[in-house]
Amino acid sequence: MEREPLTVAYERERRRRVAELAENNGSDWMAAFAPGSFGCHELLDRTNLVGDLLEEQVLNHPACVANPEWYAHAATAVTILRDLYQHIGASHGETNVDVVEAEAVAGAPSRRRSRSRRPAH
Repeated sequence: MEREPLTVAYERERRRRVAELAENNGSDWMAAFAPGSFGCHELLDRTNLVGDLLEEQVLNHPACVANPEWYAHAATAVTILRDLYQHIGASHGETNVDVVEAEAVAGAPSRRRSRSRRPAH
C-alpha cells in the first residue's frame, strides 16, 4: 500500500494544530520541542516505545501472524515508526552534538557528556 508522504489534508491539520498550540502556549512554544530539547527527546522516546509495543503486541500476535494481509499492514506500520524514530533521532542527536561541541569550544560546561546517547542511524 503506497502512501503519499504528505497530503494537503495532513498539512492543513498540522497547521491547525500549530495554531492551537501557539494560542494555548504562546508563540514561542516550538523552542521547547525543537531538536536537542527535552520535548524532542520525549518524542523520540515515545516513538520507540510505541514501535516496540506495536511490534510485540500487534505484529507478533498469533492472529496477525496467521493473516498475511494483516501482517503486511502491521509490518509496514512498524517500519514507518522505526523510520520516524531514525529521522527524529538524527535531528535530535546532531543538535545535541552541536551543543556539546559549541560549549566545549566556548569553555562552558556541557549538558551532555558524550556522543554515546546519539541514536544509531
